[in-house]
Amino acid sequence: MLLRVENVTKSFDGFVAVNNFNLTVEQGQMACIIGPNGAGKSTAFNLITGHLQPTRGRIFFRDREITGFPPHEICQMGVGRSFQRTNIFPRLSVFENVQVAVLSHAKKTLNFFTPAKQLVQDETYQLLEDVGLVDEAQSISGTLSYGFQKQLELGIALASEPELLLLDEPTAGMSPQETASSIELIGKIARGRGLTLLFTEHDMDVVFSIAEKITVLHQGEVLAEGLPEEVRANPEVQRVYLGEAE
Repeated sequence: MLLRVENVTKSFDGFVAVNNFNLTVEQGQMACIIGPNGAGKSTAFNLITGHLQPTRGRIFFRDREITGFPPHEICQMGVGRSFQRTNIFPRLSVFENVQVAVLSHAKKTLNFFTPAKQLVQDETYQLLEDVGLVDEAQSISGTLSYGFQKQLELGIALASEPELLLLDEPTAGMSPQETASSIELIGKIARGRGLTLLFTEHDMDVVFSIAEKITVLHQGEVLAEGLPEEVRANPEVQRVYLGEAE
């Protein structure tokens, strides 16, 4: 089991955002967490990646407990993440954004004799090729379309060479065409790199097109979990989330 979350609860001044949360993700799986706004999806991601510490419960990555570890250590262990809002350097070029991420992961330091722009060029261009942005390498990141900015963020996340990649609503705010292209790209990269994928998403067409396992959160608790067809047929899920007839 690549990721295991055991009985995790997170409270904020008496408000329980996630309650007794359990989750397992197997190596190579494409798993998804869905639920209404405020269900606790982003909180769950923040707990897994160390941006929040659980009030109680335990989290394991490759059978090693990572509860309480800071985000940078969890990232170094092989857990990458993108955020709901794009998290890029808007004044840097596309190339520089990814180059900085590659350098950070490689822990290479600059010296007087090696200009920064000459470092890890091959690795950086390969990542830009993978995420479909090699033609935009010299563009200023803040001028990109929203879809391209999300692809750039994906490239930055991949720079840490993760085994497990968490994507928080990767198609939020995209047009239907951007959504289709993005999901095709994510699936291609995940399969090509042998990545394990855990994502949150509101677009049910996206969810049911690529998810192999779905966990439904409602008011911070797991309402249902299983294969896509099992979750779709679950009466409680239909009632509180999918909006289908009972």
